[in-house]
Amino acid sequence: MPEARLHDGSTIEFEVHGEGPTLLLPVNPRPVEGPQAEEMRKYGADPALGQSLIKGLSTAFRVVAVGYEGHILRTPKPDTLTPANVVADLLSVADAAGAERFAYYGYSWLAMIGMQLAIRTERLSALVIGGFPPLNGPYVEMLRVTTAAHELASAAPSARGADDSEWSSVALSREQTRQFVTLYQALQGFDDRAAQSRFTCARLCFVGSADEMRYGKSWGDVHVNLAGPIVNGRTQLEELGWDVRVLEGLNHMQAMQATQVVPMIRPWLESRIGSADPAAS
Repeated sequence: MPEARLHDGSTIEFEVHGEGPTLLLPVNPRPVEGPQAEEMRKYGADPALGQSLIKGLSTAFRVVAVGYEGHILRTPKPDTLTPANVVADLLSVADAAGAERFAYYGYSWLAMIGMQLAIRTERLSALVIGGFPPLNGPYVEMLRVTTAAHELASAAPSARGADDSEWSSVALSREQTRQFVTLYQALQGFDDRAAQSRFTCARLCFVGSADEMRYGKSWGDVHVNLAGPIVNGRTQLEELGWDVRVLEGLNHMQAMQATQVVPMIRPWLESRIGSADPAAS
């Protein structure tokens, strides 16, 4: 299996499926199995999400699938997971896959990374981001959440809260949580409004209209509203060059499912970068 070397010297495997314009997809290409899969289903996640996305997109595009999130959880980078280094890692994967030009689709924090990718390289042919607003993003709130997660991971088990939230549903280590603190600390000076003029490729953002998270007392009572900036700022985003889709009634987990994503982003990408599928012509 092909692999790329990352900023910390570690290597990551990736898979290539299909033909046509290249689409870089930071997803796990292999279904999660066993107890971890059952735990994922409890929280509405699909253990085979990456595989489903690849299957739905690789008949039109050359999909380069890389399980970046899984890699950094297995090989944490507590002091070096900065936006610049993550972008360098993704470009290393693109290089190893022989993709000089490529489109990118990312969801949640990997959507936010897609914006960093777009302003740090001219190699993007198109950008699709889901579950994270391209304007008025919750960078301050996410630093508070990740800092709380790190503090809880550093505490004795008896001192940890039992809030039902995205971060508290999975037991992460001090190093695993610290890397996300490092990431969001580095983003505190990022001005996503000023960055809009630096986006030059075709771009689409989408969100579930019910995508917001309220964290409990152990997490500082933080409210992360991912839908609001897109729903309320849709007109402005469109004026800035974004195509916008709002998935009515869906929350963060529901909007990321392949049954929602593939029918939405595949035709959009085909209209922007072409397709290997003769039926799309």
